[in-house]
Amino acid sequence: MSERYAAAGVSLGAADEAKRRIADLVASARTPLALGLPGAFGGMVRVPADVERPVLVLSTDGVGTKVLVAARTGVHHTVGEDLVNHCVNDILVHGARPIAFLDYIATGRLDPTVAAALVEGVARGCRAHEMTLAGGETAELPDLYQPGHFDLAGSVVGVVDERRALHGDHVRAGDVLVGYGSTGLHTNGYTLARRIVFETMHLDVSDRFPDTEATVGDLLLAVHRSYFAAIAPVLSHVHALAHITGGGIPGNLVRVLPEGREAIVDSGGWRWPALFRVLAREGRVSLAEMRRVFNLGIGMIAVVPFEGVDPVRRAAEAAGVPTWVIGEVRAGPRGVRFSAR
Repeated sequence: MSERYAAAGVSLGAADEAKRRIADLVASARTPLALGLPGAFGGMVRVPADVERPVLVLSTDGVGTKVLVAARTGVHHTVGEDLVNHCVNDILVHGARPIAFLDYIATGRLDPTVAAALVEGVARGCRAHEMTLAGGETAELPDLYQPGHFDLAGSVVGVVDERRALHGDHVRAGDVLVGYGSTGLHTNGYTLARRIVFETMHLDVSDRFPDTEATVGDLLLAVHRSYFAAIAPVLSHVHALAHITGGGIPGNLVRVLPEGREAIVDSGGWRWPALFRVLAREGRVSLAEMRRVFNLGIGMIAVVPFEGVDPVRRAAEAAGVPTWVIGEVRAGPRGVRFSAR
């Protein structure tokens, strides 16, 4: 049976080798909340005892076509960390702390070295957030994926006290918008960015990116920043958080605004990093489309009362994350509006 399976494009031997390499990585990312044995059919994790009214917060996502850049460069050990950080940011928006993670790798032909590198990044991200890598799945699907291609996705489980969960309902007119610096594209906009960089600009991953000292590969594979260390200590000062992913600032900030509240974003409140300026110029991308597709250097926005601005920004500085005051909330029709640039 295994010979027929191998002839169809699936290697059970490669799967066994990948599992062997991944096992130690999974074991390195377990916490005291973890239950059961690594490699079980399901991962188990305790709910933290210090949360009086626990609510589980769950999110699932992928890293999109950033995986094509990883495949093109041969650098596979960072996109797993991207995945973890993206998912952690998504539940941080609700005030939750992460406790468990699951990953999913799908590929045309399983390369145990690549699979181990992907999980290496996932495990590193889990250890950084002191959460358990509770399990995952690796699928070899030769009829679905082209040779050398793979997809990477994951799910996070977090917990928050019901009384402290953030929903955006506390946002008030007069609140201030604090923008947190991104480390690049994060995990969104890669389909357009790759087309501009590789097809319009005719650059490859080892070339220097214009207006920077970085290579194309290094710039496009910069790890999606986690904002947990910068924000978790000051959540009591925050009325709402918006993770700036697909849809950009307007598509994500609006998700945490209640009816009757309008966010006014100061277009001159921060300077776009060179990456975005070059993409706009060389790709001839309109300002409106840039705002819808990319984060433009702002990876998270905190909506805070005026008196909370200083402690929120000090916490970010202590975590090494730059911030800017980029606008305010006013009474008005629910939405996001940019001031004149």
